[in-house]
Amino acid sequence: MIRVDVTSPSPPYEQIRAQLAELIRCGVLDAGTRLPPVRQLAADLGLATGTVARAYKELEQSGHVTAKRGGGTRVLPQPQSQAARADLIRRHASTYLAEVTRLGGSVEEALTALREAAENTGALP
Repeated sequence: MIRVDVTSPSPPYEQIRAQLAELIRCGVLDAGTRLPPVRQLAADLGLATGTVARAYKELEQSGHVTAKRGGGTRVLPQPQSQAARADLIRRHASTYLAEVTRLGGSVEEALTALREAAENTGALP
């Protein structure tokens, strides 16, 4: 769910913080959801544990999560915004379509690929 672009001018901890904050803000990560342990996420992303720990610490300071020793890091209740969620979906759709067209594909091919992916994952009846 989280991706880090090592070529980005934004530091890795900030990329992690921003992505998690967006997922929390849009309601993708509900209140009470436990984030992966620092060591696990660091290993998954190939980063130092201090990098992930800093991202989590900043999320805690901004009121997105709470951390308890032995209890993990959990998402705090946030004001829900359907508009924010819809905006995030639109941005991901735009990114996907830009990549399809960069590869020489059409809008129709992109839509077909989405339908096939939805059928393969059981998202469609």
